[in-house]
Amino acid sequence: MSLAADTPVLPALAGARRLAARLGPLLALALLAVLGMLASPAFLSAENLMNVLTRSSIIGIIAIGATFVITARGLDLSVGAMAAFTAGLSILAMNGLAGILPALPAAILGLAAALAVGAGAGAVNGTLVVKGRVEAFIVTLGTMGIMRSLVTWLADGGSISLDFALRGVGRPLYYGTVLGIPVPVLVFALVAIAAEIAMSRFRFGRHVTAIGSNADVARYSAIPVDRIRMATYVLQGVCVGLATLIYVPRLGAVTPSTGMLWELEAIAAVIIGGTALSGGHGRVWGTVAGVLILGLVSNILNLTDFVSPHLNGAFQGAIIVIAVFLQRKRG
Repeated sequence: MSLAADTPVLPALAGARRLAARLGPLLALALLAVLGMLASPAFLSAENLMNVLTRSSIIGIIAIGATFVITARGLDLSVGAMAAFTAGLSILAMNGLAGILPALPAAILGLAAALAVGAGAGAVNGTLVVKGRVEAFIVTLGTMGIMRSLVTWLADGGSISLDFALRGVGRPLYYGTVLGIPVPVLVFALVAIAAEIAMSRFRFGRHVTAIGSNADVARYSAIPVDRIRMATYVLQGVCVGLATLIYVPRLGAVTPSTGMLWELEAIAAVIIGGTALSGGHGRVWGTVAGVLILGLVSNILNLTDFVSPHLNGAFQGAIIVIAVFLQRKRG
């Protein structure tokens, strides 16, 4: 066969590979759904599927924030500890306000404090990374240890419990429904839609992608690199605060182990969804698929005795390694 005849085949093969890469998370979801149906008859029950979606929503909200950070060639390992620290301060604020205000205003102000604390923690990470010129891995590893220790100190090694009178007020944030849809799922969907629009349609998303591709070129193009990178860390903190705001009423208490390994789940979801760990390419919809993949894997492990559910973390770690390896091979 002549070279002229072979030439049109090459773009077609490249296009097929790109299409397969884009559809990969969706194909994985479909495969897991088939495995779940074969593994247990309870898999397709409405109760089980809603349970998967609700539990996945908390990590999903955090992972959406991580998508922007990673796309800009950043990293935040502190999100699990940040969630515990944010939840602890939020509960302390609510308990303190309960002695001054009625239950509803005290709960609203305390939960709003979660957003403020999350944004503040994200701003600290962003300042150290952007202004301090310290590697994000080192900064967030350090703040992870700091915030986890502060939670332990605040709880005196035990737990920080929400006042009993306030538990019923915040309960609808996790257990409530709107038109039959659980509130956490609805919030996750709204955040995902807004983030997808911001990433693909707004200038902010284009700037995040440009910075992740080449920060120097972005700077020469008059993009405010430092300000955008800082904004991604603040956005990550706000997402953590929002997820914590929903999660606190479910637990009613915070311990030093709250949020343990959430950073692993969030990063795994982002990478599974096709966002490049090296930056410059982010997919919010892919992150949503990645979160659901992790949720289904955990659910299938819980429904069957084939593999211990205690190995869930091992599966997540292996998925991260494999996904990064495949990204490297494609590059």
